[in-house]
Amino acid sequence: MALEEDIRRLAEQERLLVFPRFGPEEAWALGNIVREAALAQGAPIAVDVSLRDRVLFHCALPGSTTDNAEWITRKRNTVLRLWRSSYAVGRSLALSGKTQEAAHALPLADYAVHGGSFPLLLQGTGCIGAITVSGLPQRDDHTLVADGLAAFLKVDLSTCRLGAERA
Repeated sequence: MALEEDIRRLAEQERLLVFPRFGPEEAWALGNIVREAALAQGAPIAVDVSLRDRVLFHCALPGSTTDNAEWITRKRNTVLRLWRSSYAVGRSLALSGKTQEAAHALPLADYAVHGGSFPLLLQGTGCIGAITVSGLPQRDDHTLVADGLAAFLKVDLSTCRLGAERA
């Protein structure tokens, strides 16, 4: 039941977290919201806001590593390919019992279905990019991103916030 509930809540987040417009100024502001939240938590993360063709914001906080940059690339690739949050893809695969390779032909070297990347969804257009965090457990990476998006967009996620992960 926990997987189904997570998947429902993740789909609701994706429905709610949509931009009326998005450009470099919004990317900078959004990236800084997530950066400030991570600094307040002492989180050793890297954060990236990218369109399909360019990086608009990237910051590596103390304690993050070059591995985080690799994870960002792989998670972002998943979002740009499937237009879903990387955590939603991973949870859906866990429910189906399929691998990312079998379900979507996504090689592990290039794609990751771990939490932390969320589509930048533009109203009337679709996925134009992704915001991605790496450095925490995947559910926490996802929550940091979703909360940052909600703060920027002034959206209440109380009905679809993820709770603590259950075993």
